[in-house]
Amino acid sequence: MLSEEWYFLDSGHQDAAVNMALDELLLSWHSEDKIQPTLRFYGWKDPTLSAGQFQKVHKSIDFDAIHKYNCQFVRRLTGGSAVLHDDELTYSIVVSEDHPAIPTSIREAYHVLSKGLYEGFKHLGIQVDFAYPDRSAAKERTAVCFEKAAFYEMVVDGKKLSGNAQTRKKGVLLQHGSIPMSMNIDMLYDLFRFPSEKVKIRKRDAFQEKAITINQLTNKVHTYNLMKEAFYKGFQTALNISLLPFELSTEQWDEVYELAAKKYRSDEWNFKRILKEPIKNA
Repeated sequence: MLSEEWYFLDSGHQDAAVNMALDELLLSWHSEDKIQPTLRFYGWKDPTLSAGQFQKVHKSIDFDAIHKYNCQFVRRLTGGSAVLHDDELTYSIVVSEDHPAIPTSIREAYHVLSKGLYEGFKHLGIQVDFAYPDRSAAKERTAVCFEKAAFYEMVVDGKKLSGNAQTRKKGVLLQHGSIPMSMNIDMLYDLFRFPSEKVKIRKRDAFQEKAITINQLTNKVHTYNLMKEAFYKGFQTALNISLLPFELSTEQWDEVYELAAKKYRSDEWNFKRILKEPIKNA
């Protein structure tokens, strides 16, 4: 069976607004038939806390700590809880909702696309499992993404290893996700508000039993390029696709920068669900 050709874009390490603008525009360009289905890999110039599109953040996130850590803050186009992006490989996929390989069910679409992660971890020598949370765990709410695994996210011995989020707009599915090599847990928990320091410490200590990173698991330091190679192979195998290198034109980059400035750097977007008085972006 011949593999289908998709675009592959490695956009390198960008700031938060550019990363989110580029994911949104890939979705738009695919809906307009300007690009093929696309797999993108990217990193972050600075530590960034990204909030889900519908997440209420004024009570859960400490914006003084965001400034203290020189961390960026951005609201994603996708839902879910807040994610700290730092030492990681991030991926995104845009593909038409009516693609024959994409189930109509959001959960089953996660299953299909997450097979690329499963195979990528195998290339790193890591055997992972798909998460199947019970009903009570699936309904549990948390402001911190990596405190619980959703359906078909990658786990090892019950500990979450990667996180994903998805949206569907303009007839196109966008899924993106975080694959941490390491994680600064002290910084992560300092970025959130808790009823007391005691509660924060208890939750931070409990986090060690809920999540794990690739470097912790393997006792090796991984690099962006090593991760890119493993997951490039993983997605090709799992989705039965061949990847064609894709680079943005000058005009496309201009469009990205314009959307980043107008939307993803704006208080109107990033703080739209919180206060009447806008907070300056980090």
